[in-house]
Amino acid sequence: MKKKIKVLIVDDHSIVRDGLRLILELDSRLAVCGEAKSLKETLEMIPKTNPDVILLDFKLPDGDGINGCNCIKTRYPKIRVIILTAYSQDHLVMETIRAGADGYLLKNIKSEELIENIISVYEGNSVLDNSLTDTIFQCIVSPNEKFNREDCKLSSREAYIMEMVSQGKANKEIAEALSISEKTVRNYISSIFKKLNVSNRTEAATYWLRKKSLI
Repeated sequence: MKKKIKVLIVDDHSIVRDGLRLILELDSRLAVCGEAKSLKETLEMIPKTNPDVILLDFKLPDGDGINGCNCIKTRYPKIRVIILTAYSQDHLVMETIRAGADGYLLKNIKSEELIENIISVYEGNSVLDNSLTDTIFQCIVSPNEKFNREDCKLSSREAYIMEMVSQGKANKEIAEALSISEKTVRNYISSIFKKLNVSNRTEAATYWLRKKSLI
């Protein structure tokens, strides 16, 4: 490898950033070109540091990995993005991959595995934590995916929220499951009602369950 792979570390905890820097700089193939603690700071630093790979925490003060990937990939499509997080919920993994993430790894990963995954992503591959592989493949082949995208015109996240609504989940429960605010959940549900042409949760749930039974 002729040049070092430049890595930008994004995490709102300084102790995590410090630990990652120490790990990555032990390998002669990598160079930490910068650190950021928010999505805003990340977008400001990219033109200055020109990273090859961004290690992006899923939960940031001003956004999540889904928003982060969307923003970064829209502006800088050639930069490779790896989500490094403690969140392993299937729907978050799938949403982040759809947003353009090149990898999704959990923070309990071994140091040497993290380094090899960074190099693999830099070389053009996609990586996924071994503990997630089976469940993600199951999500990919789920028959509900086709229904969610093509029939109701809902985004994957909206479809997930609608599924929870049909199960009788409250906004607070949905917010906790998705790691978002209740206000954001209400906004999603309002958008869903418009797309489904319904006026309340009961009508939406009835419509959703009826459509699912036709799959």
